[in-house]
Amino acid sequence: MAAEIELKTWGTVPLQNTCKVKEVHLLSQKLPLSASSESSDSLYSTGGGAVEFNPIESTTMNDDDACGVMEAQYIRRHHRHHPKENQCTSAVFKNVRAPVPLVWSLVRRFDQPQKYKPFVSRCVVKGDLGIGSVREVNVKSGLPATTSTERLELLDDEEHILGIRIVGGDHRLKNYSSIMTVHPKVIDGRPGTLVIESFVVDVPSGNTKDETCYFVKALIQCNLKSLADVSERMAVQGQTELLEK
Repeated sequence: MAAEIELKTWGTVPLQNTCKVKEVHLLSQKLPLSASSESSDSLYSTGGGAVEFNPIESTTMNDDDACGVMEAQYIRRHHRHHPKENQCTSAVFKNVRAPVPLVWSLVRRFDQPQKYKPFVSRCVVKGDLGIGSVREVNVKSGLPATTSTERLELLDDEEHILGIRIVGGDHRLKNYSSIMTVHPKVIDGRPGTLVIESFVVDVPSGNTKDETCYFVKALIQCNLKSLADVSERMAVQGQTELLEK
């Protein structure tokens, strides 16, 4: 049975109970130089100042590893947002049991987000595909939105970084910007992928920072869960094809 999110003016969003991935708050950009990778702690801050390793009681995850040095280094290097007073920012982690090239081949397709994003029904890119390109996304019925206009800010095939900014649409994600990175990671003794997606967005009138972050992270969690499912299915199919040859 699907769970639902209902947050005042956000509306009601159906979410599958399986959409649970590791999350980490990023309310400033100062990160620790070191921390135990075996810790069950996550990065967390409730305001200004340095982000410290403290437990997050509300954290939900389906990955075995806790946030550690590797994740902190990736965040410090690639996921730098500069939130204003009326904004919130956070990030979500997801382990994918598929190699980086396969996962990145899905993530980098700015023109085809529906390949793995379950809430996207249609996408049309205006003009040639490249930095500055704009896409018009149609959202599936049942969500508190029907369209979203998004601009490609960064696409780095060497570092595996995708940056997107929302510039329009009939939704409440104002001044929304996201960064998505893909990193190699050994999972269960095999080549896998660590995906990190961070964001910054305005807090709408009538909502709190916690409510806004919770809503956005829930959507990202479902997207990353779907990305993992699609990638892992493709990886298995690829292995099967090799065995059949």
